[in-house]
Amino acid sequence: MIRFFIFLLLTTSIFAAEVHRYRWNNGESYLVFLQNNNLPVRKLYYNLDKDDQRLTEEMRTGIHYQILTSKDGSIKQILLPLNDELQIHIYKNKNSYKFEAIPIISTTKVEAFHTTITSSPMYNILKETGSKKLAQIFVSSFKHSLNFKNDIRKGDELVMIYKQKYRLGEVFSMPTLQVAMIEMRHKKHFIYLNDDGRYYDENAHEVEGFLLARPVRGGRISSYFTKRRWHPILHKWKAHLGVDYAVRRGTPVHAAGRGVIVWIARMGTYGNLIKIRHADGYETRYAHLKSFRRGMHRGKHVKKGQVIAYVGTTGRSTGPHLHFELRKRGRAINPLRIVQVTTKKLKGKAKKAFIRLKKNYNESVNLHLNNKTHYKKPPPFENMGYIHLLTEKKNG
Repeated sequence: MIRFFIFLLLTTSIFAAEVHRYRWNNGESYLVFLQNNNLPVRKLYYNLDKDDQRLTEEMRTGIHYQILTSKDGSIKQILLPLNDELQIHIYKNKNSYKFEAIPIISTTKVEAFHTTITSSPMYNILKETGSKKLAQIFVSSFKHSLNFKNDIRKGDELVMIYKQKYRLGEVFSMPTLQVAMIEMRHKKHFIYLNDDGRYYDENAHEVEGFLLARPVRGGRISSYFTKRRWHPILHKWKAHLGVDYAVRRGTPVHAAGRGVIVWIARMGTYGNLIKIRHADGYETRYAHLKSFRRGMHRGKHVKKGQVIAYVGTTGRSTGPHLHFELRKRGRAINPLRIVQVTTKKLKGKAKKAFIRLKKNYNESVNLHLNNKTHYKKPPPFENMGYIHLLTEKKNG
């Protein structure tokens, strides 16, 4: 007998149930969440294997999650998103609760809008869309090539085309920019997403050539790069060849640039450590980590800004923080310096393919420019939930 589980997404009104949407609280742990909702802690945590237990540690402040309840208020299902691709699904089967990690069911739409500058790109994109994410993506795409402060003029126009994921009918995860255009002093400037996953300008030059100076968000610098620092544990003067960011335990750590993981394990006083090798002999180090993100391993290629680990206090550490180092050919340099690595210029067949792609992008941009395409607000949240359908096939 072969059993198949079919996973479906259906409107909950069919089952006389209701979905409640919540925001994950700052500092709340998965265990506290179970206790607060009177759920069986042993079955839904302590009886899980180690990999699933580690998954529960990836819940992040601000994430929206859903609880499906029946008419009497009892919990039928819970969906806890961990990242863009994976979520925890807790569901009631007869009188018992089950735990599983499942893919996130989402849809992706290509969307676009046009706006006219009255103040600045950041201000006008926010005014048009209400989305900080879209504004930040647009501005960061051009920040190393254009001077918005001095060269922008009232009446200049911009167009943005991007892909956006939706989960349960709601905007989910960061949008992916496909092409952006801004007109300054009667000249159009473009950024294109190529088929190789990298961004290029009109001349087929790669535009992303800088390393992030701040691999964690929202943290304060608790110790700067210096050749002489009084060590709080050893009580003596030592060089501090990195920058420390004081942030709460579990804060996501982002790769400072595109590269290859060359070390991911415990290393002496560093505690849990990741080393990433970048172009031009650069290497970044991320120390005192609580844990590594699932799927990270030696030899893995990572993108700039990708979450690779979580802040902790392993190794020689007085409290939760990220120790971040930048080295060039083995020599430590100040991570707060702006660092540019070699960028790529397309040639031959790759350039010809890019030119064809660019032509299609430009036609789309001109269409939205001529139509003055307005931003479309996302649809309201939908009352939707998951169900399991069990089918059986008998042999013979």
